[in-house]
Amino acid sequence: MSGDPFMVNITRAADLTVIGANGGGWVANLGSSAPDSPLTQPVAPWEPLGAISDDGLVYGFDEDSQEFTPWGLTSPFRTQITKSIRTFKVTLWETARVSVQSIMYRIPAGDLVPDGTSGLTSFAETASPVPDRRAWWFVAIDGDNARGFYVPQGEVSDRSDVTFKQDEMSGYEITITSYPDEAGNTVYHTDKVPATPAYSGS
Repeated sequence: MSGDPFMVNITRAADLTVIGANGGGWVANLGSSAPDSPLTQPVAPWEPLGAISDDGLVYGFDEDSQEFTPWGLTSPFRTQITKSIRTFKVTLWETARVSVQSIMYRIPAGDLVPDGTSGLTSFAETASPVPDRRAWWFVAIDGDNARGFYVPQGEVSDRSDVTFKQDEMSGYEITITSYPDEAGNTVYHTDKVPATPAYSGS
């Protein structure tokens, strides 16, 4: 029946699912514009984060709410969101990459240039780090489909322990917390997904 709204969409259900088969992450200075598409490699000033562990990308939601229940009722008639935080978690495997060390240790990349004579890189960690907000771009790819996440203001808010072991890849597991930009937005989405007709309802 042509009038059946469930017969209008001929896109297969499997085409509307997402498997994070591939992807990547990039970082840039604050104020850097978002890449145009998740299907193309970002260019300068974006710096790649390199290989990411097979745990992939975790897009986190941390929210709290307050419920309001009228006197005499047993269920709320309004809920107010009191906290709404977006996070991104990845494990970076290319720990010798300058951009990755800069992120992990909150040190400008220019301070991590090896000495021209000895080839050594020397830096110190401080117990009182200063804020280190940057722009971030993450992509999750599934075949011809891709999802892009642009974080105009994000900061590493959590770092895991680093293990050096013979039968284990060392990596930097970091969590980036996104902050509101001037427009009040924390994450911008740019997706390439199958087109489906809008369902107007009846």
